[in-house]
Amino acid sequence: MKQRVGLDSALTVLAPVVWGSTYLVTTQLLPPDRPLLAAAVRALPGGLILTLAGRQLPQGHWWWRILVLGALNIGVFFYLLFVAAYHLPGGVAALVGSVQPVFVLLLSALLLRTAIRGWQVWACVLGTAGVGMLVLGPEAGLDTIGVVAGLGGAVCMASGIVLTKHWGRPPGVGLLTFTGWQLAAGGLLIAPVTLLGEGLPDRVTWTNLAGFAYLSLVGALLAYAVWFRGIERLPALTVSLLGFASPLAATILGFLFLREGLTLIQGAGAVAVVTAVLLAQRSTAREARVAGGAAGPSPGSTGVPPGSPPTAGATTAAAPPDGPTAAAPAHPLPPPEAGPAHPAPPPTEAGTRPAAQSPRQTTEREQS
Repeated sequence: MKQRVGLDSALTVLAPVVWGSTYLVTTQLLPPDRPLLAAAVRALPGGLILTLAGRQLPQGHWWWRILVLGALNIGVFFYLLFVAAYHLPGGVAALVGSVQPVFVLLLSALLLRTAIRGWQVWACVLGTAGVGMLVLGPEAGLDTIGVVAGLGGAVCMASGIVLTKHWGRPPGVGLLTFTGWQLAAGGLLIAPVTLLGEGLPDRVTWTNLAGFAYLSLVGALLAYAVWFRGIERLPALTVSLLGFASPLAATILGFLFLREGLTLIQGAGAVAVVTAVLLAQRSTAREARVAGGAAGPSPGSTGVPPGSPPTAGATTAAAPPDGPTAAAPAHPLPPPEAGPAHPAPPPTEAGTRPAAQSPRQTTEREQS
């Protein structure tokens, strides 16, 4: 159980690691001041590819559910994310978004009826403090639009995680198709607003196309498939806490590609972030083991170790009373094969009866 939770967490954390590169790609490869275009291009192509490949559309009430999930997880969230990225330094935007686990914790208690535990609160506090130490610097500035957008994006993402966990996935629908529906719905919501609000850039370079392709295929299609898989297999808060890996990845990428320095405070923040993620993973594995143990022995199990002698008065309940393994009485009766004490009379011809013998004749024959 612990190994399965560890593998699921290790795979799920790849999504926020990829998303940690969004700031670098946005500032270095995309056209400036185009948050709507970046959001639409990131979501729509990958969503259409997966939806067409799946050859399946939502049915019934899943139409409006996909619209809601597409807006929260993709459409509105993407737009607010890029607005925050354009109006705030990358560290400040990451810090504002790091409050998302707090919203997940509260929404999970309301919708999923999960109890709020002490380790969850400590993990949220530790992770947020670590992000603050990791990304904030003396040059960090605040912008009202960027802060509001960052908080709005955190609320959207938290709501999307909890609702995805609450509603699950339609029966018979694959994970990639489910991911494609949400990406396509989110992209279609943004596309008209993009054309009306921003329009298309006058010039698109090969660098811009490379940035759009990376965000669409890697940052959306692959990353969200991994992310939704994690939501299905892990608790909602654990998935949200794994999102702390995003600012950690952004800081490392900034150091490698933008020549941004690293300080001791940032190192301490990185340790705090990793500790919060490991705390969530270990606590989830422990709770999974406890839940598995509380389920009791498997059906048909007697709970007695193999080879142990039976206790007095113990009975075997696994087989029906008249079955071949039914318990024998304390004083067994003679087996029916034993027959009578004296030999049976010799067989007679078919259709005849043996003549009745008197008690005297029987005694004389036995004595002879």
